[in-house]
Amino acid sequence: MKIAILDDYQNATPTLECFKLLEGHDVKIFNNSARGLGQLAIRLAPFDALVLIRERTVLNRALLAKLPNLKLISQTGKVAGHIDVAAATERGIAIAEGVGSPTAPAELTWALIMAATRKIVPYASNLKDGLWQTASINPALNTLGTTLKGRTLAIWGYGKIGQLLAGYGRAFGMRVLVWGSQGSREAAVRDGHEAAASREAFFEQADVLSLHLRLNDATRGIVTAEDLARMKTSALFVNTSRAELVQPEALELALPQGRPGYAALDVFTDEPLPPSHPLLRMPVVLATPHLGYVEKDSYELYFRHAFQNVVDFAAGTCDKILNPDYRQHLKAE
Repeated sequence: MKIAILDDYQNATPTLECFKLLEGHDVKIFNNSARGLGQLAIRLAPFDALVLIRERTVLNRALLAKLPNLKLISQTGKVAGHIDVAAATERGIAIAEGVGSPTAPAELTWALIMAATRKIVPYASNLKDGLWQTASINPALNTLGTTLKGRTLAIWGYGKIGQLLAGYGRAFGMRVLVWGSQGSREAAVRDGHEAAASREAFFEQADVLSLHLRLNDATRGIVTAEDLARMKTSALFVNTSRAELVQPEALELALPQGRPGYAALDVFTDEPLPPSHPLLRMPVVLATPHLGYVEKDSYELYFRHAFQNVVDFAAGTCDKILNPDYRQHLKAE
């Protein structure tokens, strides 16, 4: 098969042990993202199979209509809203799903919390400029970091990642406060944590607030400007899930007002994020380039399943097809 691996920014896939699974196939790796329907269509038109790295490329109906050779989309992890499943099915394109792990994103979230609360990045950066124990040359921002013990870790969403994060918080002596569905709150209480009395109390009491929700129609923009305005001036807002969970521009407007006081972010509505974005110009923001799952063990796991699905599909034995109805729309050979 003629296979394209999309958006491998670090050219990491050839270094993976599981890359050997694709031996014998014609593989092209793209290290940058194409912009616009026309560019993407030209780039992807020759390929039989696309291997996607999570949601870095959106495959909508208009684009799929311009890919006459495409037979398979092999997804690393689970399919989200970036693929028009109905359109793919109608065009006889199979979609194969993989597996994921909560470990790397949970650890990245905790690393951001630790780094932001102790101001590690500005301290380290200023040290290279000869500034000893200086968090900022701005006196208003040259303040001390804080420990986590005894403070409140507020987690919205108590799934696999949220549960891991709650365990980290407990190990550090934090009070863990959970908000989300009734099932999430009940599960948190069973695990020895607290359920917030209300959404308002959840935001008001948080010292560190971290989002761990799936993005769908019900959760898009679920965090509002009013929610953020309830947070403490010393609070840290953390988002390693999806930027679209927050109302557009709500965080950009809230941070200069001082509620919340700080943010640690790994996800953005526009990725790769342009250097001119206002969040990158705010000294109270710690930003990383969507590293949640970008880690060697995770890549081996994600890509092993994605590559195996390609191999199995070529052999006619893939049992991980999300849309088996695609067969009804296959064109006669």
